[in-house]
Amino acid sequence: MSRSRGDPEPTAGVIDSKSVKADAVVGADSRGFDGGKLINGRKRHVVVDTLGLLLAVMVTAADVGDRAAAQVRLTQVSSEHHLLALVWADGGYTGSLVEYCLAGLALVLAIVKRSDDQKGFVVLPKRWIVERLFAHLMRTRRLARDFERRTASAEAVIYWSMILLMTRRLARSRPQPA
Repeated sequence: MSRSRGDPEPTAGVIDSKSVKADAVVGADSRGFDGGKLINGRKRHVVVDTLGLLLAVMVTAADVGDRAAAQVRLTQVSSEHHLLALVWADGGYTGSLVEYCLAGLALVLAIVKRSDDQKGFVVLPKRWIVERLFAHLMRTRRLARDFERRTASAEAVIYWSMILLMTRRLARSRPQPA
Protein backbone atom coordinates (compact mmCIF):
# COMPACT_ATOMS: atom_id res chain seq x y z
CA MET A 1 0.00 0.00 0.00
CA SER A 2 2.34 2.69 -1.16
CA ARG A 3 2.19 5.45 -3.66
CA SER A 4 3.83 5.36 -7.05
CA ARG A 5 4.66 8.40 -9.15
CA GLY A 6 1.53 8.07 -11.28
CA ASP A 7 -0.98 7.95 -8.43
CA PRO A 8 -2.78 11.25 -7.83
CA GLU A 9 -3.69 10.50 -4.21
CA PRO A 10 -1.56 8.98 -1.44
CA THR A 11 -2.73 5.79 0.24
CA ALA A 12 0.00 5.65 2.90
CA GLY A 13 2.15 8.11 4.80
CA VAL A 14 4.59 8.63 7.63
CA ILE A 15 4.28 11.00 10.60
CA ASP A 16 7.04 12.33 12.81
CA SER A 17 8.27 15.44 14.59
CA LYS A 18 11.59 17.19 15.06
CA SER A 19 12.57 19.78 17.66
CA VAL A 20 14.71 22.68 16.49
CA LYS A 21 16.35 25.49 18.39
CA ALA A 22 14.62 28.84 18.22
CA ASP A 23 16.36 32.15 17.55
CA ALA A 24 16.10 35.06 19.97
CA VAL A 25 13.32 36.67 17.89
CA VAL A 26 10.96 33.78 18.70
CA GLY A 27 8.68 34.87 21.49
CA ALA A 28 8.21 32.98 24.74
CA ASP A 29 4.56 32.33 23.84
CA SER A 30 5.51 30.06 20.92
CA ARG A 31 8.63 28.37 22.26
CA GLY A 32 9.02 25.57 24.75
CA PHE A 33 11.49 23.08 26.15
CA ASP A 34 11.63 19.55 24.77
CA GLY A 35 12.90 17.52 27.71
CA GLY A 36 13.60 14.44 25.62
CA LYS A 37 15.93 16.24 23.21
CA LEU A 38 17.00 19.03 25.62
CA ILE A 39 16.08 21.69 23.06
CA ASN A 40 14.57 25.09 23.82
CA GLY A 41 12.61 26.06 20.73
CA ARG A 42 9.87 24.76 18.48
CA LYS A 43 8.75 21.40 17.17
CA ARG A 44 7.91 20.64 13.54
CA HIS A 45 5.22 17.99 13.14
CA VAL A 46 5.01 16.62 9.59
CA VAL A 47 3.05 14.04 7.65
CA VAL A 48 4.55 12.88 4.34
CA ASP A 49 3.44 10.41 1.70
CA THR A 50 5.56 7.44 0.62
CA LEU A 51 7.37 9.57 -1.96
CA GLY A 52 8.47 11.96 0.77
CA LEU A 53 6.17 14.78 -0.32
CA LEU A 54 4.69 16.92 2.42
CA LEU A 55 1.01 16.36 3.19
CA ALA A 56 0.76 18.49 6.33
CA VAL A 57 2.96 20.47 8.69
CA MET A 58 2.34 22.08 12.05
CA VAL A 59 4.86 24.12 14.04
CA THR A 60 4.31 24.27 17.80
CA ALA A 61 6.25 25.02 20.93
CA ALA A 62 8.74 22.22 21.60
CA ASP A 63 6.91 21.12 24.76
CA VAL A 64 3.75 20.12 22.83
CA GLY A 65 3.34 16.35 22.81
CA ASP A 66 3.56 14.34 19.62
CA ARG A 67 0.21 12.62 20.15
CA ALA A 68 -1.73 15.87 20.63
CA ALA A 69 -0.28 17.43 17.49
CA ALA A 70 -0.67 14.19 15.54
CA GLN A 71 -4.38 14.04 16.29
CA VAL A 72 -4.85 17.49 14.71
CA ARG A 73 -2.60 16.77 11.70
CA LEU A 74 -4.01 13.32 10.98
CA THR A 75 -7.57 14.65 11.14
CA GLN A 76 -6.63 17.30 8.58
CA VAL A 77 -4.77 14.89 6.32
CA SER A 78 -7.49 12.23 6.36
CA SER A 79 -10.13 14.80 5.39
CA GLU A 80 -8.00 16.15 2.53
CA HIS A 81 -6.72 12.79 1.24
CA HIS A 82 -9.62 10.34 1.30
CA LEU A 83 -7.61 7.36 0.02
CA LEU A 84 -5.09 7.59 2.86
CA ALA A 85 -5.50 4.36 4.81
CA LEU A 86 -2.17 3.71 6.54
CA VAL A 87 0.29 5.93 8.42
CA TRP A 88 3.56 4.70 9.92
CA ALA A 89 4.82 6.29 13.14
CA ASP A 90 7.44 5.74 15.82
CA GLY A 91 6.86 4.64 19.39
CA GLY A 92 6.02 8.17 20.53
CA TYR A 93 2.59 7.89 18.92
CA THR A 94 1.32 4.84 20.82
CA GLY A 95 -1.65 4.81 23.17
CA SER A 96 -5.10 6.21 22.58
CA LEU A 97 -4.04 7.86 19.30
CA VAL A 98 -3.97 4.44 17.59
CA GLU A 99 -7.58 3.76 18.61
CA TYR A 100 -8.66 7.31 17.71
CA CYS A 101 -7.22 6.96 14.20
CA LEU A 102 -8.89 3.61 13.62
CA ALA A 103 -12.30 4.48 15.07
CA GLY A 104 -12.56 8.19 14.26
CA LEU A 105 -10.62 8.51 11.02
CA ALA A 106 -10.72 4.97 9.51
CA LEU A 107 -6.94 5.20 9.39
CA VAL A 108 -4.47 2.52 10.47
CA LEU A 109 -1.65 4.00 12.55
CA ALA A 110 1.13 1.41 12.37
CA ILE A 111 3.78 1.82 15.06
CA VAL A 112 7.27 0.92 13.82
CA LYS A 113 9.45 0.07 16.81
CA ARG A 114 13.07 -0.86 16.89
CA SER A 115 14.00 -4.13 18.51
CA ASP A 116 15.59 -4.18 21.96
CA ASP A 117 18.88 -5.63 20.67
CA GLN A 118 19.55 -2.68 18.30
CA LYS A 119 21.99 -0.12 19.64
CA GLY A 120 22.62 3.46 18.52
CA PHE A 121 20.82 5.34 15.77
CA VAL A 122 18.95 3.00 13.44
CA VAL A 123 16.62 4.17 10.68
CA LEU A 124 13.59 1.91 10.75
CA PRO A 125 11.63 0.66 7.75
CA LYS A 126 9.40 3.34 6.17
CA ARG A 127 10.66 5.86 8.74
CA TRP A 128 13.60 6.81 6.52
CA ILE A 129 11.11 8.63 4.27
CA VAL A 130 10.34 11.27 6.89
CA GLU A 131 13.95 11.38 8.07
CA ARG A 132 14.96 12.24 4.50
CA LEU A 133 12.48 15.15 4.58
CA PHE A 134 13.97 16.45 7.83
CA ALA A 135 17.44 16.21 6.28
CA HIS A 136 16.25 18.27 3.32
CA LEU A 137 14.76 20.88 5.64
CA MET A 138 17.99 21.15 7.62
CA ARG A 139 19.93 21.73 4.37
CA THR A 140 17.76 24.80 3.78
CA ARG A 141 19.71 27.49 5.60
CA ARG A 142 16.66 29.35 6.86
CA LEU A 143 15.34 26.16 8.46
CA ALA A 144 18.51 25.10 10.28
CA ARG A 145 17.03 26.99 13.24
CA ASP A 146 13.64 28.58 13.70
CA PHE A 147 14.04 32.28 12.91
CA GLU A 148 10.36 33.14 12.40
CA ARG A 149 8.36 35.20 14.89
CA ARG A 150 5.07 33.45 14.12
CA THR A 151 4.42 29.73 13.75
CA ALA A 152 2.41 30.39 10.57
CA SER A 153 5.51 31.97 9.02
CA ALA A 154 7.61 28.99 10.08
CA GLU A 155 5.12 26.64 8.40
CA ALA A 156 5.17 28.79 5.24
CA VAL A 157 8.97 28.55 5.05
CA ILE A 158 8.71 24.75 5.29
CA TYR A 159 6.18 24.71 2.43
CA TRP A 160 8.50 26.99 0.44
CA SER A 161 11.39 24.59 0.97
CA MET A 162 9.22 21.68 -0.19
CA ILE A 163 8.24 23.62 -3.32
CA LEU A 164 11.95 23.95 -4.10
CA LEU A 165 12.42 20.20 -3.59
CA MET A 166 9.44 19.31 -5.82
CA THR A 167 10.53 21.63 -8.63
CA ARG A 168 14.02 20.09 -8.54
CA ARG A 169 12.49 16.64 -8.81
CA LEU A 170 10.28 17.71 -11.71
CA ALA A 171 13.16 19.42 -13.53
CA ARG A 172 15.40 16.34 -13.45
CA SER A 173 16.17 15.08 -16.89
CA ARG A 174 14.33 11.88 -17.63
CA PRO A 175 15.59 9.37 -20.14
CA GLN A 176 13.56 9.49 -23.34
CA PRO A 177 11.94 6.21 -24.44
CA ALA A 178 13.49 4.73 -27.57
